[in-house]
Amino acid sequence: MATTLEPQALTRTEKDSIGERQVPAGAYYGIQALRGSENFPMTGFKPAQVYPEAIRAFGWIKKAAAQANTELNLLDPLDAARNAAIGKALMQAADEMIAGRFNDQFIVDVFQGGTGTSNHMNANEILANRASELMGAKLGEYSVNPNDHANYGQSTNDVTPTVMRLTVLAKHDALVESVNLLESSLREKAKQFSQVLIPGRTHMQDAVPLTLGQVFGGYANAIKHAGQNIVYFKDRLLMIGLGASALGTGLNTHPQYRTLVTRYLAQISGFDLRQHEDYFQATSSFGCFTDYSAAMRSVAIELEKIAHDIKLYSSGPKTAIAELKLPSLQPGSSIMPGKINPVLVELMDQVSYAVQGNDYTIALCAQNGQWQLNVMMPLTLIKLVDSMTLLTNGLREFSNRCVAGLEANLENIETRMSRSTILLTALNPYIGYAQAAQIAKKVLNEGLTVREAALSMKIQEHTGNVLTPERLDEILSVEAMTQP
Repeated sequence: MATTLEPQALTRTEKDSIGERQVPAGAYYGIQALRGSENFPMTGFKPAQVYPEAIRAFGWIKKAAAQANTELNLLDPLDAARNAAIGKALMQAADEMIAGRFNDQFIVDVFQGGTGTSNHMNANEILANRASELMGAKLGEYSVNPNDHANYGQSTNDVTPTVMRLTVLAKHDALVESVNLLESSLREKAKQFSQVLIPGRTHMQDAVPLTLGQVFGGYANAIKHAGQNIVYFKDRLLMIGLGASALGTGLNTHPQYRTLVTRYLAQISGFDLRQHEDYFQATSSFGCFTDYSAAMRSVAIELEKIAHDIKLYSSGPKTAIAELKLPSLQPGSSIMPGKINPVLVELMDQVSYAVQGNDYTIALCAQNGQWQLNVMMPLTLIKLVDSMTLLTNGLREFSNRCVAGLEANLENIETRMSRSTILLTALNPYIGYAQAAQIAKKVLNEGLTVREAALSMKIQEHTGNVLTPERLDEILSVEAMTQP
């Protein structure tokens, strides 16, 4: 006789302080994450899509907390064996979270209300369910509890700011690498263009000459100094407030917890973390994030200036400046054959605008955290990550696909320079302003080069000697005109 199998349940019933809900039977998340996913249908983007580093950070923090609480016998003070078992299960679950196993179980939209409590409870429910499973219970039974065990001695108010710090720290090295790459690419161009004399320009008008190499050397140093701010402000992110609990008082935490959890988190994450000098500041102030964001804004502004200049230097190529040749990356028009657009330069403009806009949003979030808590954590984290991602990827591609392939348009530059009356500024000390003005008039009226006009007029120096071709070469050399 055939055995009739019971159909597997598709959902399980979970309860919270509000009521009951049906949760998918195989889900590691629970009722609070489910409510959060329903309450915030804002962008459609989940944590794994926007900041997987934050999920890993939750795993790091929860493992460190479980390790500290286990050592302090806090997960079950009445049963040492069960205390150790719960701690071991939570740490294994945290390791799996760190490895990315539960990325798809973070279901709450990244744009959410509150301090990110829904995201935090999503993490707690995943860890509690997985730890319960490891101890032989079914999902949803919570023999390991999301609040009493996974979240023991913690609060969203100290966990989420730490997640934010760790997320930025995790992305920091790649950002600095991209900043350094652009600086290096610009320095290579400074060497390559060291003998290429071009007209200087101020007020969008011709000015005294300089080399294209000097221009790019200035760009390289601008990026270098802006990038140093990013490195400098990283240090403040290494101070963490775990153990602050809800407000900074450390309510419901063991006296040794702050020291232990910071030590273990440093070991687990690999970052040189230290206890915050003021746990009340750690929960109420976002100054460390505004400083880091402002440093990224500085890089973005320098990037935009460089991009604008390159766009102008490469404009044309037949009817404008055209002193630089851009790499040909793709056809630039659906209607005009042969057109090549400065697409990477235009992209950098947009990256810069986005980073500057993100910085303004972060500033608004920081200044509107009332009293003992800044609740604007979700949006602050989104904008920090967005700026870091845009700059990291943007600077890398700009370096490799645009700056590395730049060439000087020597024919255009030499033709324009030979007829530029601005060269006469270099002659002033030798022949005087009045004679230089006469040469300028001849150049403009007769279409001659400066050299041709000066030699044809048999101009005399202050010494009484007539200017010779050799003497002109000496006075108008790159070194003479671009160095003290």
